[in-house]
Amino acid sequence: MKTRLRLRPRDRETVLLKKPEIESFQLLGKMCPKRKTTFIMATPQIFLDENYNLHYPPGAKHTDAASDDVLAVTHEHWTQFPPVHPFIQHFFGILFFVLWVISVSGNGLVIFIFLKIKTLRTPSNMLVVALAFSDFIMICSLAPPLFINVFIGKYWAFGPLGCELYGFLGGVFGCASLWMIIMIGYDRYNVIVKGFNGVKTTPCIAFLMIIFSFAYSTAVCLPPLLKVWGSYKLEGLLLTCSFDYITDDWVNKSFTLFFFIGCYGLPMCFIIYFYSQIVYAVVAHERALKAQAKKMNVESLRSNTDANAESAEVRIAKVAITNICLWLLAWTPYAAIAMIGQFGGAHLLTPVVTQLPSFLAKTASCFNPIVYAVSHPKYREALTKELPCLGIKEHSETEDTKTTAVSSE
Repeated sequence: MKTRLRLRPRDRETVLLKKPEIESFQLLGKMCPKRKTTFIMATPQIFLDENYNLHYPPGAKHTDAASDDVLAVTHEHWTQFPPVHPFIQHFFGILFFVLWVISVSGNGLVIFIFLKIKTLRTPSNMLVVALAFSDFIMICSLAPPLFINVFIGKYWAFGPLGCELYGFLGGVFGCASLWMIIMIGYDRYNVIVKGFNGVKTTPCIAFLMIIFSFAYSTAVCLPPLLKVWGSYKLEGLLLTCSFDYITDDWVNKSFTLFFFIGCYGLPMCFIIYFYSQIVYAVVAHERALKAQAKKMNVESLRSNTDANAESAEVRIAKVAITNICLWLLAWTPYAAIAMIGQFGGAHLLTPVVTQLPSFLAKTASCFNPIVYAVSHPKYREALTKELPCLGIKEHSETEDTKTTAVSSE
C-alpha cells in the first residue's frame, strides 16, 4: 500500500512513497516519529515536516539531484554520502563572505597605500605588494562562484571547464602567495643575518623574484588543466574545485605527491631555514650586546636612534614569523587531507571533513594585510594620513627611524 506525500500546491510535485519508508524518514540522523505527517519539499532531496524539521528519504544520496555536468567532475567517493544539511552550506557561504570582505578590503588597502606613498616604494616592499596582489586576485576569483553555488545553485553551477579553471586559479595564486612569503623571508635574511655581506634586493631582483613565484606556480598547476597529469575535481560539498586527491591510481598519486612537495614541502624547508636563521641572529646579537654592556657597566650600547632601528628589525622579523605560523595553520590541514585521501585514508574523508580544511586554506588571503597593518608603523602612519576615518592613531617618528623602518620593510 502506498501513501501519498502531501506537498504544497506550488511545488507541483507529488512524491509517492511506501508507508514504511515515510515512517523511517531520517531526521538529521534520528528516526521520524511514527505518526501521520505532512511533508513539504524544501529542496529536490530534503523535506520539511509540520514543525520545520529537515528530513531526507531513506537511501537519498548527496548527488541525487546533481546534473550531468556536476557528476562529470565528481568523484564517485562523494556519491555514498547522504544529503548535506542546507545550514552547513549556508554556514560556509556566510563565513566565506566575511573572509571575502576582510581580504578584499585589507589587501586592497595594502596595495593602495604602498603604491601611493612614495617613501614606501622600495624593492623590498614590491614583494609585499605582490603578495597582497596575489591574495587579492585569489579571493576575488574564488569567492563569487562559491556564493552562487551556495545560495542559488546548491551544486557547482559552472560546468567541467569552470571547475578546472577554478581549481587552477586557486592553486596558482595560493602557491604564488607562499613563494612570495619565501622571497620576503629571503630579503629579511639578507638584511638581518647577512648584513653588508648579503645580496641587496634591487628593483630588478625584486621583479625577478615576483616573476619566478608566479611562473613556478603556474607550471606546477598547469598539467591538470591541460589533462596531461592529474585532474581537477569537485570537493566534498560539491561547491568548490581542487586537484583530485581521491582517485587511486599511480598517475594521480604521482601528481598529488609532486604538488605536495612542490607547493608545500619544499617551500616549508626554505621558510624554516630563513626564519630560524633570522631568529637565531637577532637573539644572538641581543645577547652579545647585553653581555658587552654588562662588562662596561652601562645599561645599553645603543643610542636612541640605533635602538629604534634595531627594534624595527626585530619587530619585522616577528611579523614575518607570525605570518608564517598563520600560513602553516591555514595550509597544513589541507595538505594533510590530500595525503590522507591519496594514500589509504579516503574512507575517513566526508564532505564536511574535507570542506573545512579547504575553507581554512583560503583564510591565508586575509592574514597578510592584518599582520602588516597592525605592526608596520609606516603603514599605520600612512593609513592615518590617507584614511583618517578609520580612526587609526600613529605618531610620526624621527626622520632617522622612519628611514630605517622603510628600508627594513
